[in-house]
Amino acid sequence: MTEFQPRPAASRIRSLGAALLAATMLAAPLSLAASAPAHAANAALPSFADLVERVSPAVVTITAGNKEAAPRMERLPPELGEMLRRFGVPDQLPPGMPGGPRGPRARALGSGFVVDPAGFIVTNRHVIEDADDIKVSFQDGKELSATLVGQDDRTDLAVLKVESQKPLPALAFGDSDKTRVGDWVVAVGNPFGLGGTVTAGIISARGREIGPGPYDDFLQIDASINRGNSGGPTFNADGQVIGINTAIFSPNGGSVGIGFAIPANLAKPIIEQLKSGGKVDRGWLGVSLQAVTPELADGLGLKEPKGALINTVAPKSPAEKAGLKPGDVVLKANGKDVASTRDLARVVGSVPSNTKVDLSLWRGGKAETVAVTVGQQPGQPAQVAAATGTPEAKGQAAHGLELSALDETWRQRLGIEEGVTGVVVSGTEDAVENVREGDVIASVNNEPVSSPADVVSRLEQAKKDGRKTALLLVRRGPQTAFVALPLKA
Repeated sequence: MTEFQPRPAASRIRSLGAALLAATMLAAPLSLAASAPAHAANAALPSFADLVERVSPAVVTITAGNKEAAPRMERLPPELGEMLRRFGVPDQLPPGMPGGPRGPRARALGSGFVVDPAGFIVTNRHVIEDADDIKVSFQDGKELSATLVGQDDRTDLAVLKVESQKPLPALAFGDSDKTRVGDWVVAVGNPFGLGGTVTAGIISARGREIGPGPYDDFLQIDASINRGNSGGPTFNADGQVIGINTAIFSPNGGSVGIGFAIPANLAKPIIEQLKSGGKVDRGWLGVSLQAVTPELADGLGLKEPKGALINTVAPKSPAEKAGLKPGDVVLKANGKDVASTRDLARVVGSVPSNTKVDLSLWRGGKAETVAVTVGQQPGQPAQVAAATGTPEAKGQAAHGLELSALDETWRQRLGIEEGVTGVVVSGTEDAVENVREGDVIASVNNEPVSSPADVVSRLEQAKKDGRKTALLLVRRGPQTAFVALPLKA
């Protein structure tokens, strides 16, 4: 399992922890029912025995290892190597000797579960990462060798395949979108290599973001999970898999009541793609996004600071072909609300390339709908390094900004290639926080600017329109972003 504060790879349950139900949920009912008969208190508590008996045969323990190359004598300290040679020890050290090869080495213990009777098994990628020897153990003691079918680093999912003479018991996914905070959940897995461990709790929160991943959308649970639970299932009360245990938050390496599971609805399409082709084909728009702050919302004319603000559109990208523009705010994608940039990334990334996605936009003060056929994610574009320079000439000034034309001298100093237009910020007043000297303003309130006079005119017009801020599209080095400039009274 993976920890929120990353720890060594061995048995990482992406440590971000879960909690013991006995300490959190049972205490209150027992205290309230202290004066009631014992059978009445017990009757109020759910039993998961039938559920566990039904699902446990499909939950597996995964042992992942790799073979270490045999160290040669020249890799040992010179003094030790010379001594061993004098005693006739061969150049290739035998297994078991200090510094010699140790053969297959268990690297990680994790959990998984069968999703197809044909032998397909789901786990976390970090459980089997870099392994060349993967074993799968079942509840009845049977152990099978597994091969890696495919893995996805962005969602930390992997699919394995085992060969069995008869169909294997398999689990069904539930609809994780229907889960609610407070719903009962049951986790089954292999904490600390103990195997076959069952814990219960509730869903503590939804939509958790625990790292930089664009697809973070975790269910937070308090069913106790620890190292070794990675890749194991979290069930709803009907015995359906609604999450894949992946991480715990833990200051001490053990369960403290905060665990995270990948929602089933996010995992299912990834798993199907890995099963069928061994890789994931994600949709790609070709835009850079930023969050809509209250200041930006005011500049855009939005009532609320929500949505994903497009600040750049890649040339020849699906977004450009569909007519998307910098300054567009995506409010919905395929009918789903887009409250943040990650919401849009999840929707687009969940569909394969050449799929049409309907986007509801806020553009120029009104709502529009645009259909985009997403493409396939290309390689990362090369970045252009920015040079530094000291401004020589000042131009016009407005609202705390000194403005200069983007001439050849400025292009050379800032590393701005030909074809890029805008106005250089050659100086700022101390009160201006969001704009820096050397920034290039490409537009003001979504209207392109090519001279200092253009900027001054747009700012004054915004002031006349009663706006407190103006929306600037600013290029800073290789990055482009929208910023809000407060307008002086």
